[in-house]
Amino acid sequence: MSSGFEEIGERVYLLRQPALDVNVTLVVGDGEALLVDTLSNAAQAGELAVAARAITPYPWTLVNTHHHFDHCFGNATLAGEPARPIYAHRAAAARLREQPELVRQQAYDEMRDAEPLLAAELLRTTILAPTHPVHLESTLDIGGRTVVLRHLGRGHTDGDLVVEVPDADLLVAGDLVESSGPPSFYDSYPLEWPETVAELLRLAGPRTVIVPGHGAVFGVDGVRAQHEQLSTLAWLIRDGHADGAPPERVAARAPFTPTATMPAIHLGYAALSGDT
Repeated sequence: MSSGFEEIGERVYLLRQPALDVNVTLVVGDGEALLVDTLSNAAQAGELAVAARAITPYPWTLVNTHHHFDHCFGNATLAGEPARPIYAHRAAAARLREQPELVRQQAYDEMRDAEPLLAAELLRTTILAPTHPVHLESTLDIGGRTVVLRHLGRGHTDGDLVVEVPDADLLVAGDLVESSGPPSFYDSYPLEWPETVAELLRLAGPRTVIVPGHGAVFGVDGVRAQHEQLSTLAWLIRDGHADGAPPERVAARAPFTPTATMPAIHLGYAALSGDT
Protein backbone atom coordinates (compact mmCIF):
# COMPACT_ATOMS: atom_id res chain seq x y z
CA MET A 1 0.00 0.00 0.00
CA SER A 2 1.15 3.56 -0.60
CA SER A 3 1.93 5.87 2.30
CA GLY A 4 -1.65 7.15 2.28
CA PHE A 5 -4.06 9.63 0.78
CA GLU A 6 -2.97 12.96 -0.67
CA GLU A 7 -5.33 15.90 -1.03
CA ILE A 8 -6.05 16.72 -4.68
CA GLY A 9 -9.02 19.05 -4.17
CA GLU A 10 -11.02 20.62 -1.37
CA ARG A 11 -11.56 17.66 1.02
CA VAL A 12 -10.95 15.23 -1.85
CA TYR A 13 -8.10 12.76 -1.46
CA LEU A 14 -6.33 10.27 -3.71
CA LEU A 15 -4.61 7.00 -2.84
CA ARG A 16 -2.58 5.14 -5.47
CA GLN A 17 -2.25 1.43 -4.74
CA PRO A 18 1.19 0.52 -6.13
CA ALA A 19 0.60 -3.11 -7.17
CA LEU A 20 -1.48 -2.12 -10.23
CA ASP A 21 -1.29 1.65 -9.72
CA VAL A 22 -5.04 1.71 -9.03
CA ASN A 23 -6.58 4.95 -7.80
CA VAL A 24 -9.02 5.27 -4.90
CA THR A 25 -10.72 8.62 -4.32
CA LEU A 26 -12.04 9.75 -0.94
CA VAL A 27 -14.57 12.61 -0.75
CA VAL A 28 -15.25 13.99 2.73
CA GLY A 29 -18.40 15.89 3.64
CA ASP A 30 -19.88 16.95 6.97
CA GLY A 31 -20.40 13.74 8.91
CA GLU A 32 -20.23 11.47 5.86
CA ALA A 33 -17.71 10.37 3.24
CA LEU A 34 -17.52 8.63 -0.13
CA LEU A 35 -14.97 6.04 -1.31
CA VAL A 36 -14.67 5.51 -5.05
CA ASP A 37 -13.36 1.99 -5.79
CA THR A 38 -12.27 -0.60 -3.25
CA LEU A 39 -9.17 -2.39 -4.67
CA SER A 40 -8.53 -6.07 -5.30
CA ASN A 41 -8.93 -8.14 -2.14
CA ALA A 42 -9.52 -8.08 1.61
CA ALA A 43 -5.90 -7.34 2.50
CA GLN A 44 -5.66 -4.33 0.19
CA ALA A 45 -9.09 -3.09 1.30
CA GLY A 46 -8.12 -3.43 4.96
CA GLU A 47 -5.05 -1.28 4.43
CA LEU A 48 -7.20 1.16 2.46
CA ALA A 49 -9.61 1.43 5.40
CA VAL A 50 -6.73 2.27 7.76
CA ALA A 51 -5.50 4.97 5.37
CA ALA A 52 -9.00 6.42 4.99
CA ARG A 53 -9.54 6.42 8.76
CA ALA A 54 -6.40 8.55 9.08
CA ILE A 55 -8.32 11.19 7.11
CA THR A 56 -11.87 10.86 8.46
CA PRO A 57 -13.88 8.92 11.07
CA TYR A 58 -17.13 9.38 9.12
CA PRO A 59 -19.17 6.51 7.67
CA TRP A 60 -18.72 6.10 3.96
CA THR A 61 -20.75 5.27 0.92
CA LEU A 62 -18.97 3.16 -1.71
CA VAL A 63 -18.92 3.52 -5.49
CA ASN A 64 -17.51 1.01 -7.99
CA THR A 65 -16.56 2.65 -11.29
CA HIS A 66 -16.94 -0.76 -13.02
CA HIS A 67 -16.91 -4.50 -12.33
CA HIS A 68 -13.21 -5.35 -12.77
CA PHE A 69 -11.61 -6.93 -9.72
CA ASP A 70 -9.12 -4.18 -8.92
CA HIS A 71 -11.98 -1.69 -8.49
CA CYS A 72 -14.54 -3.71 -6.53
CA PHE A 73 -13.23 -6.89 -4.87
CA GLY A 74 -12.67 -4.92 -1.66
CA ASN A 75 -16.41 -4.25 -1.27
CA ALA A 76 -17.02 -6.94 1.35
CA THR A 77 -14.25 -5.59 3.58
CA LEU A 78 -15.18 -1.91 3.28
CA ALA A 79 -19.00 -2.11 3.36
CA GLY A 80 -18.93 -2.78 7.09
CA GLU A 81 -21.60 -4.08 9.43
CA PRO A 82 -24.32 -2.97 9.12
CA ALA A 83 -23.50 -2.72 5.44
CA ARG A 84 -23.11 0.69 3.84
CA PRO A 85 -24.56 1.48 0.37
CA ILE A 86 -22.56 0.45 -2.69
CA TYR A 87 -23.33 2.21 -5.98
CA ALA A 88 -22.42 0.97 -9.46
CA HIS A 89 -23.87 1.03 -12.93
CA ARG A 90 -26.64 -1.52 -13.26
CA ALA A 91 -24.66 -3.64 -15.76
CA ALA A 92 -21.73 -3.87 -13.35
CA ALA A 93 -24.02 -4.55 -10.40
CA ALA A 94 -25.85 -7.30 -12.27
CA ARG A 95 -22.63 -8.98 -13.33
CA LEU A 96 -21.25 -9.02 -9.78
CA ARG A 97 -24.58 -10.23 -8.40
CA GLU A 98 -25.47 -12.84 -11.03
CA GLN A 99 -22.07 -14.03 -12.30
CA PRO A 100 -19.58 -13.66 -9.43
CA GLU A 101 -17.74 -16.88 -10.26
CA LEU A 102 -17.30 -15.84 -13.88
CA VAL A 103 -15.97 -12.44 -12.79
CA ARG A 104 -13.62 -14.18 -10.34
CA GLN A 105 -12.36 -16.61 -12.99
CA GLN A 106 -11.77 -13.81 -15.49
CA ALA A 107 -9.78 -11.93 -12.83
CA TYR A 108 -7.71 -15.04 -12.09
CA ASP A 109 -7.04 -15.68 -15.77
CA GLU A 110 -5.94 -12.09 -16.26
CA MET A 111 -3.44 -12.11 -13.38
CA ARG A 112 -2.20 -15.71 -13.07
CA ASP A 113 0.93 -15.19 -15.18
CA ALA A 114 1.87 -11.64 -14.22
CA GLU A 115 0.88 -11.75 -10.52
CA PRO A 116 0.39 -15.39 -9.43
CA LEU A 117 0.15 -14.60 -5.71
CA LEU A 118 -2.51 -11.97 -6.33
CA ALA A 119 -4.31 -14.32 -8.71
CA ALA A 120 -4.50 -17.01 -6.04
CA GLU A 121 -5.84 -14.49 -3.54
CA LEU A 122 -8.56 -13.44 -5.98
CA LEU A 123 -9.95 -16.97 -5.93
CA ARG A 124 -10.42 -16.67 -2.15
CA THR A 125 -11.91 -13.16 -2.13
CA THR A 126 -15.55 -12.67 -1.23
CA ILE A 127 -17.41 -10.75 -3.91
CA LEU A 128 -20.08 -8.38 -2.58
CA ALA A 129 -22.36 -7.00 -5.28
CA PRO A 130 -23.39 -3.33 -5.30
CA THR A 131 -26.68 -2.56 -3.59
CA HIS A 132 -27.70 0.57 -5.51
CA PRO A 133 -27.71 0.20 -9.32
CA VAL A 134 -27.38 3.36 -11.42
CA HIS A 135 -28.93 3.61 -14.89
CA LEU A 136 -27.84 6.94 -16.38
CA GLU A 137 -27.42 9.30 -13.43
CA SER A 138 -27.77 9.45 -9.65
CA THR A 139 -27.16 12.41 -7.36
CA LEU A 140 -25.83 11.78 -3.85
CA ASP A 141 -25.68 14.07 -0.85
CA ILE A 142 -22.41 13.31 0.91
CA GLY A 143 -22.57 15.35 4.09
CA GLY A 144 -23.87 18.42 2.30
CA ARG A 145 -21.72 17.93 -0.80
CA THR A 146 -23.35 17.04 -4.11
CA VAL A 147 -21.76 14.12 -5.92
CA VAL A 148 -23.16 13.02 -9.29
CA LEU A 149 -22.73 9.51 -10.68
CA ARG A 150 -23.03 9.40 -14.48
CA HIS A 151 -23.01 6.65 -17.10
CA LEU A 152 -21.78 8.44 -20.22
CA GLY A 153 -21.87 5.42 -22.51
CA ARG A 154 -20.02 2.19 -23.13
CA GLY A 155 -16.25 2.20 -23.37
CA HIS A 156 -13.85 0.27 -21.14
CA THR A 157 -16.86 -1.88 -20.15
CA ASP A 158 -20.62 -1.71 -20.59
CA GLY A 159 -20.99 -0.35 -17.05
CA ASP A 160 -18.53 2.52 -16.58
CA LEU A 161 -19.48 5.21 -14.05
CA VAL A 162 -17.97 8.67 -13.84
CA VAL A 163 -18.08 10.40 -10.45
CA GLU A 164 -18.41 14.18 -10.54
CA VAL A 165 -17.61 16.35 -7.51
CA PRO A 166 -18.79 19.75 -8.75
CA ASP A 167 -17.67 21.89 -5.82
CA ALA A 168 -14.11 20.60 -6.24
CA ASP A 169 -14.19 20.75 -10.09
CA LEU A 170 -13.12 17.12 -10.16
CA LEU A 171 -14.11 14.03 -12.16
CA VAL A 172 -13.25 10.43 -11.30
CA ALA A 173 -13.21 8.65 -14.66
CA GLY A 174 -12.38 5.07 -13.73
CA ASP A 175 -10.71 3.15 -16.54
CA LEU A 176 -12.32 5.23 -19.28
CA VAL A 177 -8.93 6.97 -19.21
CA GLU A 178 -5.56 5.88 -17.85
CA SER A 179 -2.25 7.63 -17.43
CA SER A 180 0.05 4.76 -16.40
CA GLY A 181 -0.34 2.57 -19.48
CA PRO A 182 -2.51 1.87 -22.52
CA PRO A 183 -6.24 1.26 -22.10
CA SER A 184 -7.39 -2.27 -21.41
CA PHE A 185 -9.62 -3.49 -24.23
CA TYR A 186 -10.36 -7.14 -23.41
CA ASP A 187 -14.10 -6.64 -22.71
CA SER A 188 -14.42 -3.15 -24.12
CA TYR A 189 -16.49 -1.37 -26.77
CA PRO A 190 -13.74 0.21 -28.89
CA LEU A 191 -16.08 1.68 -31.53
CA GLU A 192 -18.17 3.45 -28.87
CA TRP A 193 -15.39 4.38 -26.46
CA PRO A 194 -14.32 7.61 -28.25
CA GLU A 195 -17.81 9.15 -27.97
CA THR A 196 -18.00 8.23 -24.28
CA VAL A 197 -14.70 10.02 -23.65
CA ALA A 198 -16.00 12.93 -25.73
CA GLU A 199 -18.90 13.15 -23.25
CA LEU A 200 -16.35 13.18 -20.43
CA LEU A 201 -14.62 16.11 -22.10
CA ARG A 202 -17.95 17.95 -22.40
CA LEU A 203 -18.36 17.64 -18.62
CA ALA A 204 -14.88 18.95 -17.90
CA GLY A 205 -13.88 22.58 -17.71
CA PRO A 206 -10.43 23.96 -18.49
CA ARG A 207 -9.20 23.48 -14.90
CA THR A 208 -11.02 20.26 -14.02
CA VAL A 209 -8.92 17.64 -12.22
CA ILE A 210 -9.50 14.21 -13.76
CA VAL A 211 -8.69 11.04 -11.82
CA PRO A 212 -7.97 8.11 -14.14
CA GLY A 213 -8.47 4.53 -13.10
CA HIS A 214 -4.70 4.01 -12.97
CA GLY A 215 -1.84 6.48 -12.71
CA ALA A 216 -1.34 10.16 -11.99
CA VAL A 217 -4.18 12.67 -12.19
CA PHE A 218 -4.29 14.92 -15.21
CA GLY A 219 -6.26 17.70 -16.83
CA VAL A 220 -8.36 17.94 -19.96
CA ASP A 221 -5.31 17.94 -22.23
CA GLY A 222 -4.47 14.41 -21.12
CA VAL A 223 -8.04 13.26 -21.71
CA ARG A 224 -8.13 15.01 -25.08
CA ALA A 225 -4.94 13.22 -26.15
CA GLN A 226 -6.38 9.84 -25.14
CA HIS A 227 -9.62 10.65 -26.96
CA GLU A 228 -7.63 11.30 -30.11
CA GLN A 229 -5.86 7.95 -29.77
CA LEU A 230 -9.13 6.08 -29.20
CA SER A 231 -10.74 7.84 -32.15
CA THR A 232 -7.80 6.92 -34.37
CA LEU A 233 -8.06 3.29 -33.29
CA ALA A 234 -11.82 3.20 -33.94
CA TRP A 235 -11.27 4.63 -37.45
CA LEU A 236 -8.52 2.09 -38.16
CA ILE A 237 -10.80 -0.76 -37.06
CA ARG A 238 -13.64 0.43 -39.29
CA ASP A 239 -11.32 0.98 -42.24
CA GLY A 240 -9.57 -2.36 -41.75
CA HIS A 241 -12.85 -4.23 -41.51
CA ALA A 242 -14.17 -2.57 -44.68
CA ASP A 243 -10.98 -3.54 -46.53
CA GLY A 244 -10.86 -7.08 -45.13
CA ALA A 245 -7.46 -6.34 -43.59
CA PRO A 246 -6.03 -8.86 -41.11
CA PRO A 247 -6.04 -7.60 -37.50
CA GLU A 248 -2.23 -7.68 -37.41
CA ARG A 249 -2.05 -5.06 -40.16
CA VAL A 250 -4.43 -2.78 -38.27
CA ALA A 251 -2.49 -3.28 -35.02
CA ALA A 252 0.75 -2.23 -36.70
CA ARG A 253 -0.78 1.20 -37.47
CA ALA A 254 -2.57 1.69 -34.13
CA PRO A 255 -1.57 4.33 -31.54
CA PHE A 256 -1.17 1.66 -28.84
CA THR A 257 1.07 -1.40 -28.74
CA PRO A 258 -0.04 -4.39 -30.82
CA THR A 259 -0.46 -6.48 -27.65
CA ALA A 260 -2.79 -3.89 -26.12
CA THR A 261 -4.62 -3.27 -29.39
CA MET A 262 -5.41 -6.77 -30.68
CA PRO A 263 -8.39 -7.39 -28.32
CA ALA A 264 -9.93 -4.09 -29.48
CA ILE A 265 -9.57 -5.05 -33.14
CA HIS A 266 -11.16 -8.46 -32.65
CA LEU A 267 -14.04 -6.93 -30.68
CA GLY A 268 -14.49 -4.15 -33.22
CA TYR A 269 -14.47 -6.55 -36.16
CA ALA A 270 -17.03 -8.76 -34.40
CA ALA A 271 -19.32 -5.78 -33.75
CA LEU A 272 -19.07 -4.61 -37.35
CA SER A 273 -19.84 -8.13 -38.58
CA GLY A 274 -22.88 -8.37 -36.31
CA ASP A 275 -21.33 -11.20 -34.29
CA THR A 276 -21.94 -9.61 -30.86
